Amino acid sequence: MDTPSELPERYRVERKQLYLPSDSFFFFAATLTYDTLRFVEFEDFPETSEPVWILGKEYNALTEKDEILSDVTSRLWFTYRKNFPPIGGTGPTSDTGWGCMLRCGQMILGEALVCRHLGRDWRWAKGQKQRDEYISLLNAFIDKKDSYYSIHQIAQMGVGEGKPIGQWYGPNTVAQVLKKLAVFDTWSKVVVHVAMDNTVVIEEISECTPLYALAGCLWRIGGSWGETALWRPLVLLIPLRLGLSDINDAYIETLKQCFMLPQSLGVIGGKPNSAHYFIGYVGEELIYLDPHTTQPAVEPSEDSQVPDETYHCQHPPCRMHICELDPSIAAGFFCRTEDEFDDWCMRIRRLSCNRGTLPMFELVDSQPSHMVSVDTLNLTPDFSDSDRLERFFDSEDEEFEILSL
Repeated sequence: MDTPSELPERYRVERKQLYLPSDSFFFFAATLTYDTLRFVEFEDFPETSEPVWILGKEYNALTEKDEILSDVTSRLWFTYRKNFPPIGGTGPTSDTGWGCMLRCGQMILGEALVCRHLGRDWRWAKGQKQRDEYISLLNAFIDKKDSYYSIHQIAQMGVGEGKPIGQWYGPNTVAQVLKKLAVFDTWSKVVVHVAMDNTVVIEEISECTPLYALAGCLWRIGGSWGETALWRPLVLLIPLRLGLSDINDAYIETLKQCFMLPQSLGVIGGKPNSAHYFIGYVGEELIYLDPHTTQPAVEPSEDSQVPDETYHCQHPPCRMHICELDPSIAAGFFCRTEDEFDDWCMRIRRLSCNRGTLPMFELVDSQPSHMVSVDTLNLTPDFSDSDRLERFFDSEDEEFEILSL
């Protein structure tokens, strides 16, 4: 294999320092944007006695390596794509270099929809016949304008909120856009709630999750005497800032514990051109899926079947030392039922009582008087509370250079 310095110019190379579990040495590896998925050899998963946590599931790396890799492979992997229909009719046909956080947003929401329609224990296997729900789920993310959560929909929703197509989004901005898009997803019927000011307000969630059943019909809002409230599955996204330029060490254990919760959807975060979807940890390393691979756009067949192999990462996952995490993140959780949300609240309150750790966010019953209601926050190009929050939660510093392919 060519060394990074010998690679053709059409490949982009990002140098990253990866720390190994032994902490005795480190090495440099190259993360490439490339056209051939088999171009790079990936490091195998470490042989370690420390527990491996993947989205609320615990594994033993010594005896359950196949199970770990099966779990990781079953997560939806959304990456840069090229040669899709122009965004907006005349816009870009590839999101290489600017769409990494948008792809991470697709991954964290995709995980929520997998839990919603297939269950957390569902596993993908290459070549096997897939359930109809899985095909419908993939079609919701296909790169075309009429898919619920396509790169086209996300980018154009951003245009309506003052974000030009091709501009990098931070985790808070992506969370807000996904919240708006989920309203139109009549199939999944989930509610995306974005908690602001590092505070989850139970009262706000209770107000946005019910459906009302009356005479066989469902009503999203309203509700009156004689109607029965039904819980809509909740996708809870919490934008956070865990430090200034680096993550505060006091948050590290709390962050790890979030990956241990059964409701965990993982974490999205990163700087411009360097966003990742973090799905777990082992020791002092975070496990993540990397969207920085450019693949050809996929076109569904006439019967809506989707060639799905490129939507699953079929090599050992990437890892990075937790101290290398950019402090601008959004944590995600999924609660299918009200009981699951109550269980999540109980676990979060229990975590907040742990000595020696700093809670990443606050859980309260009702909105504190100093907070601005999330319903009044809109992403607009004007100077507003939402702009202030966006600048606070989303890293804006550029440290990477994208070379054209």
